[in-house]
Amino acid sequence: MFRRKKKQDEIIEQIILKKYNSYYRMAMSFVHNEADAADIVQEGAYNAIKNSDSLKHIEFAETWVYRIMMNEIYKRLNTKKVKSIDDGDFIDLQVEDKYENIDLMIALDSMPDNDKAVIQLKYFEDLKLDEIAYILGENLSTVKSRLYRGLKKLRCKMDDLNMKGGERHVK
Repeated sequence: MFRRKKKQDEIIEQIILKKYNSYYRMAMSFVHNEADAADIVQEGAYNAIKNSDSLKHIEFAETWVYRIMMNEIYKRLNTKKVKSIDDGDFIDLQVEDKYENIDLMIALDSMPDNDKAVIQLKYFEDLKLDEIAYILGENLSTVKSRLYRGLKKLRCKMDDLNMKGGERHVK
C-alpha cells in the first residue's frame, strides 16, 4: 500500500509540474487576481498529493487533478462573492485582468461559471468532453448541452460587443 501511494504521489507531482501553467491560467480566468490564482493552484496541488491514495485508476490522474483544481476555483469564487445591499445581486470583488482579447474576456466573464468552465476546459485546455464531464462531476449530455448553449451565448455576446465597438469607431 505504501509503495502504491508513493508511486501515485510521484505521478501526481509530475502532472502538477507539467500542467501548472494551465491550472494557473484557468484559475486566473475565473478569479482575475494573481495571488488568488496562485493560492488556488497551490491548494489544489496540496490536496491532490495529500489525497492521491483516493485515486482509483492512475490513468485518470490528469483529469482527476483538473477536477480538484476546478473545485478549488469554485470554493474561492464562493468566498469572493458578496451580496449587494442595494439590489440583492452577487457581485465579484475581483476586477483586475490581463487578457489579450478584452472582448473575449468580457464575454466569458458574463457567462455562468459552469458554462464558462466547459468552454475553457474544451478550447483552452484541449480536453475531451468525457474528461470535462468527469472534472465537473456531471454527465456527458449535460456537458454537451452546456458547451453548445455556452458557445451560442458567447457568439451572441461577442457579436454585441463587436457591434458596440464598431459604433465607437464610427462616431
